[in-house]
This record gives sequence, C-alpha cells and structure tokens, in this order.
Amino acid sequence: MKVKKPTQIIRTDKRTLNPSTQQLVLFGETVKVYRRPLSQKLKAGGVLALLSVIFGAVDPVLGNPSSPPLQTLGNASKQWITQASEPPSTPLDIEPEILEESPVLQRWSEEIPDVLHDIRHDPSFKTRVRLGYSQFPSTRHHSGWNIGVEDVFLGKTGLTVSAEYQGTFKGDSLTGDQRRTWGGDLRYYVLPLGSRVNIAPVLGYRNITTGAYQTDGVNVGATLKLIPSRTGAADLSLTQTFVSPGSGDEVGITTLSVGYAITRHLRLSTDLQKQNSVAKKDSRVGIVLEWMP
Repeated sequence: MKVKKPTQIIRTDKRTLNPSTQQLVLFGETVKVYRRPLSQKLKAGGVLALLSVIFGAVDPVLGNPSSPPLQTLGNASKQWITQASEPPSTPLDIEPEILEESPVLQRWSEEIPDVLHDIRHDPSFKTRVRLGYSQFPSTRHHSGWNIGVEDVFLGKTGLTVSAEYQGTFKGDSLTGDQRRTWGGDLRYYVLPLGSRVNIAPVLGYRNITTGAYQTDGVNVGATLKLIPSRTGAADLSLTQTFVSPGSGDEVGITTLSVGYAITRHLRLSTDLQKQNSVAKKDSRVGIVLEWMP
C-alpha cells in the first residue's frame, strides 16, 4: 500500500499567509489595543472579536467560511448596528383577563405615561360630599347638623366649587337660640394640583343668621391646604374669609378642618370654626363623615 507524504505544513506564527494591506492595518490597531491600560482594553474588547473574524474568515452572522474577511466584517457591523437601534417589540406576556381588569396596564400598553407630569398635576386631594353633626358652644351649646360639598373640580384646572349649609336642629332667632349659615364658593388653587402644599383665593356668597345679627353678601378670602398623604388619605386646611368686607355688617370666618380616610371612599373630618362680628363672637365644632366619589 502506497503511503502518501503529508503536505507541507504552513506555519501561522510567521507572515507566510501573505496578509493584505488592510489586514495588516487592522492587525496593527489590535496591537495598540493590547498596549492600552486595562480599563481601555475592556472598552475595546470587541476588537478581538473582529480580529478573529478577519483572520479566521468566518461570518459571525451567517457562519459562511467562504465569505471574504472584509465583507464579513461589513455584514456583521450592519447587523449589530441594526439590532442596537431597534427597540424591543416583544409584547407583554399578560393574561387577557388581568389586562382587562387593570386600567393601569391598559394605559401602559398603549403608551408610556409621563409619570412626573402625573405626580405634579393629578390632584393630591379629592372632591368630598359632607354630612355631619355640629355643636354651637356660643349658642347655649345647641346641637345641629351640616351638609355640603367641597372641591368639585371644573375640568382639569385648579378651579373648584364648594357649597355648604349648617344650622341648629331647633331654636328661636328672637331669643338667640338659632344659628343658620349657607352659601357657596369658588376656589382657584395656584400651585400644581399634585403639590403637598397649596393655596387658593376664595370668592363666593354667604348668608349668616344668628340671634344677635343677620348678614349676607360677598365672601372673600383664602385657604391653605396641607396634604401629608395624597388622594384624600389625609389633609389639613385653614380658611379665612370675610363676609361683606368693609361694611358695618362685616363678619370674619376662620375654619380649621382636619380629615383622615378610614376606607377608600370614606373619611372622618373635624371642623373648628369661629365667626367674629361687631355684634357677637360665635363658634362651631363639627364631626363630619365625608364621601369621596
């Protein structure tokens, strides 16, 4: 049996492969990379992969050993750039039932919201429908009731509407045993509605009846609101207004209200109110149940 002699072995540790000029340039750049500090080597680690592509003549994308080295490099670079520029399009792997029951997931699946804008402009307090018990210490401690609504938003602006009625269960206005106050206000919150501190000028109307006096007219002033917990969970408000300011029947009304949520839609609130006029100083204390729609 005739044994064939092995073919000539080509050494690869010398330049016997006759590299082209472009390959020599790339080889020189690779040597420069090896001489850089370690941090720069890590950043330029991709050059090593390119070197294996060039001298190995293997297409990393198609795995075709017959592709020319430079053409292989071009194809790989184009695909790497394309993959980096295209955003991921994989849909969320969520069951349809869960998606239908979650408005938040539906919103995020349609468009990524501006969370910072929502925090600043979504109201940190809610509209409240109020019904409660009142006691009037300055009117022989007579008891009564109060009903109203506060901060009904007009569109997506800082303008709100409020209205209230308060009075004794019984009493005679001639003997000073009767108290009755009713009216409505417009408030415009000047700071972003999502703020934890806000202030609003107040403009409205009040009708006040007591045993000592009766007055009605324009109600002007301001309210300060502190909101330690958003979405109606807890807040504190201080309101100072004047009925018929500048007239002889002027009445100043100071109201401090503190509310705390006991459920998602119900709150308990405490009102402390003082009415100051030339004729008499009156007071009211109220415990109010508030419903947040």
